[in-house]
Amino acid sequence: MVHLLSIGECMVELGQAGNGLLRQSFAGDTFNLAYYAGLCGDPGLRVSYLTALGTDRLSQDMLAFMAEHGIHTGFITRIEGRMPGLYMIHLDKGERSFSYWRSTSAARLLAQDGDHLRRAMEAADIIAFSGITLAILPPDDVETLLSEMRRAKAAGKLVAFDPNIRPRLWDDAERMRRVITDGARAANLLLPSFDDEATHFGDADIAATQARYLGLGVERVVIKDGAKGVTIAQAGRETVHVPAHPVAEVVDTTSAGDSFNGVFLAGLASGASVEDAAAHAAKIAASVIGHPGALIPREALAI
Repeated sequence: MVHLLSIGECMVELGQAGNGLLRQSFAGDTFNLAYYAGLCGDPGLRVSYLTALGTDRLSQDMLAFMAEHGIHTGFITRIEGRMPGLYMIHLDKGERSFSYWRSTSAARLLAQDGDHLRRAMEAADIIAFSGITLAILPPDDVETLLSEMRRAKAAGKLVAFDPNIRPRLWDDAERMRRVITDGARAANLLLPSFDDEATHFGDADIAATQARYLGLGVERVVIKDGAKGVTIAQAGRETVHVPAHPVAEVVDTTSAGDSFNGVFLAGLASGASVEDAAAHAAKIAASVIGHPGALIPREALAI
């Protein structure tokens, strides 16, 4: 059995349900990754999520939701007096924007205990985290988390990092770039989105993004570029391009990259080639953006 551990923040999601009504769900970039990895992975893949939650009703409902969808919750800590963060999706022709309420989110304390992080990572074969995971943590806890990531990488674990750059979560753009770079150094697989890299690191093209990250010692960089597809760069190997899967109608781009990440990692866990894993992940992501919300039921996906 292969064990995938995803680390970050799961939030309460509110989306438009029509007629002025709202639909409640649960989502967050690394949780979405875990959801789609579990949904599309082989039966031999065990998916766990590590975060911190409160002891309130919403936290309990979130744990029940995770368990219902086969995501193991044994590494989730509970913190009295804290609650999950909340966000609302606003859609305009398939493109999304968000309003957030997360300043007292329990997940901000997920990396306070380095020993707990180490035990969880030692139990895993694949570890995933993101720039959002880093952005919500206090500076000392960022270093605690990255220290354990570096330890896991040195031990031969597959450590996957999606920079998922969200400047609103950072108090300083220079610190954001520095911490994202430190996150990349702690990983051996990068899953960046080119638009983010061009905007915040000034990359002129995909070749610049792959060169920058490979130059940090990353073994493999999988660069997502929307409808233009995915470019895979590996140290010492020829660059490979995987086209995007056709989409009939873009309804909601929420979780497009997250679903790709989860299905891609599930593919690698099953022994698929990098190219085959990326092609399947692109197909699932195309299904996801054809439906509203971050988490799409299995029967709606092109599995």
